Amino acid sequence: MKLVKLIGNLGYGSRKEVSAMFREGRITDPDGEVLYADDKVEHAAIRIDGEPLDPPAGLVLMLHKPTGYTCSTKDPGRIVYDLLPPRFRLRSPLLSTVGRLDRDTSGLLLLTDDGGLLHRIVSPKANLAKVYEAQLAEDLRGDEAAIFASGELELESEQTPLAPAILETIAPRQARLILTEGRYHQVRRMFAAVGNHVQALHRSRIGGLSLQDLPAGQWRILNAADLETLFRG
Repeated sequence: MKLVKLIGNLGYGSRKEVSAMFREGRITDPDGEVLYADDKVEHAAIRIDGEPLDPPAGLVLMLHKPTGYTCSTKDPGRIVYDLLPPRFRLRSPLLSTVGRLDRDTSGLLLLTDDGGLLHRIVSPKANLAKVYEAQLAEDLRGDEAAIFASGELELESEQTPLAPAILETIAPRQARLILTEGRYHQVRRMFAAVGNHVQALHRSRIGGLSLQDLPAGQWRILNAADLETLFRG
């Protein structure tokens, strides 16, 4: 692939803007030698303003989503892409969220430009557990775990029962819920179905991957070992 197209696809600018970067000598090799648009160099050997290029197509990253942000590119309010470098929104292929967390839910969110990987993660066949920590408005009654594990609970306006889920009681109004599905607002609707209301919700894990010490609003690129951990969980 031509260097101008490669760099443009990573969101650094239009073809015209990237060509201007070459003319200005901003694109170099690791030793600071100026590169030209028709040079043939490895991706890892390209620098822009002294910084390595972003990873090529196949990028996967994890974000600790704070509350108040939506998983959208068009919402007029704050969106998760505001927490990433602006050029990430301009990548081709597009960088998409793997599923969604609603505005009032915090926690682990994955993004990728690899469509095949995205579908592999969200596919029911992957059976990837998603772990949520919920703060509730009312004390747990005591029968919720059995209801959620039954495989018979139907959400309002749906005809297909939910897959069995695991509920762990942390405190009278605090619970951990482990799902293998990802229906619309599923956790909130499950608790609503048993007469409760979720006041705060946080996703702490997907598969074997957790946020660990990643602060809210921060992100990091995942490597092959991270993806193995994801699918091992």
